[in-house]
Order: sequence, then structure tokens, then C-alpha cells
Amino acid sequence: MMELIQNVAKKDERIRAVYMNGSKTNPQAPKDIFQDYDIVYVVTDLTSYLDNPQWIDVFGERLMMQEPDKLDIQRGLHVNTNSYGYLMLFQDGNRLDLRLQTIEEMQNTYETDSLTVPVLDKDGMLPLIPPASDKDYHVHQPSEADYYACTNNFWWCLQNVAKGIWRRELPYAKQMFELVIRPCLDQMVNWWIGCKYAFQVSPGKMGKYFSTYLPPDYWQLYLSTYSSSLEQHFWDSVFSTCRLFRCLALDVASNLGFSYAEEEEKAMLLFLYKVKDLPDGASSIF
Repeated sequence: MMELIQNVAKKDERIRAVYMNGSKTNPQAPKDIFQDYDIVYVVTDLTSYLDNPQWIDVFGERLMMQEPDKLDIQRGLHVNTNSYGYLMLFQDGNRLDLRLQTIEEMQNTYETDSLTVPVLDKDGMLPLIPPASDKDYHVHQPSEADYYACTNNFWWCLQNVAKGIWRRELPYAKQMFELVIRPCLDQMVNWWIGCKYAFQVSPGKMGKYFSTYLPPDYWQLYLSTYSSSLEQHFWDSVFSTCRLFRCLALDVASNLGFSYAEEEEKAMLLFLYKVKDLPDGASSIF
């Protein structure tokens, strides 16, 4: 695949340089058959490519493709006219995320991602850069204000999950849990990992390396935060989430010298247990 990518570029005079981003350039990322080829072609002109949509057939028979910029144009959204992307999944399972960009655009973006490796440079235009590393993706140490905002939002928004479960409004309760509560939990996981590794590691996109960095007991507790649609299972996952969040948050607070909102936790746990045991048609919560 890399030979094909390079040969296409070598034969096309419009392509003046090639570079690669993504997990294939990351020395810390596990290697497997699903890693994408994140490739950028630096070109003299975009129009000739866009006027000939079939030019990408040179890469092989596709299973499916997405053109994010084309979709944005069709929806009337603003797009960067100096760049255009093709996301291609091929019949053999390879995936190529190819972006065309002008020389001017390359000059603005090339040094903004630490996971960048030059592949081809016909004119010596690519700036010199350090070896690829994932340093731009390391966990950032939070301020105490960031930390409190996360803990406060976690405990506060659990009331919405509780009332959604009690009302049997499953889509609302699930989305409140997954789109509001889980991001707070995952943020605390990130900070906990950061504290343990001096903020010199990346837990991966969407926490995909959590199982690597969390100790087994924490990882098993994290797994229990996922539930089925059954009400009791949902409640079990809520309280597992609370237990894990507390453990992580206390550790982070201890490591960074922060104060933990103990009273907020106690108040919301009281509310959650009350709602959990609340009968249908109840006229009051307390």
C-alpha cells in the first residue's frame, strides 16, 4: 500500500510532496491490520483533481468512500478551499485517508502535528521536523478550576439520569449518561493516568488505551459502567460509575493538591438512592 501511495505521487507532476500522520507514525501505538494510512499529498493545484473524480481509482477497488468536504459543500457549510479529503475503504480491507492540500496550506499545517513523517519531497519544501512522537496527544494537567468543573458537572447531571430512569425515558437517560456523565468519567480517567505517568502519555483517542493504563480492578469497575436496557442493570452501572469516579477523583486531588467536593457527592448519592427506590406515581421524592 505504501509503495502504491508513493508510486502514484512520483508519477504525478502535480504532487510535489507527501507526508503521513496518524497511528502508523506513532511508535507507541500497537500495530495491527486496521491501522489507517493517513496520507497528505501536497499539490500544485486542486481543481484538476476535483474536475476528474475518477482519478482516485488508481488506488484500487473501493468497498466504500466518504468525501467530508463534498458533504459539507452540499449542505452549504464553509469549507477550506485549499484542502480536500477522501476517506477510502478498499475491497482488501485497507483504508486510506487521503488529503490533498496546496503548498500554501502545507506551510500552515505541516508542523502542527507531532505525529508527522515525511514520505516524499520532490522540491525540498517540507520543513525539518523532529522524529514523530505522540507528545501533542499527552494528557494535560488540569487546573483546580478544571478539576472542580468536572466533578461538579458529574455529580450535578446524575440527577437527570436518575429521573430519566424513573420515568422510563430510556433514550433520554441513556444519552444523558453516555453524552454527559461518561465524558466526565473519562476526563477523570485521563487525569488519573496523567498523574501516574507524569503527564507524559496518551490514553488514546476516546480512551482506547484505558485498559493498558488502568490497574485491573479499576478496569473491571470501568467495564461495569456499561449496562443493558434493563432498569436494574442501568442503576447498577450508575453506582459503579459513582464508585470509580470517586476513587479516581480522590487520587487526582491527592496528587495535585486539590480539594474534592465531598459534600456534593454525598448529596447526590442520597438523591440517587431515593429515586432508585421511589415507587411509580410517587407524589414526592423525599
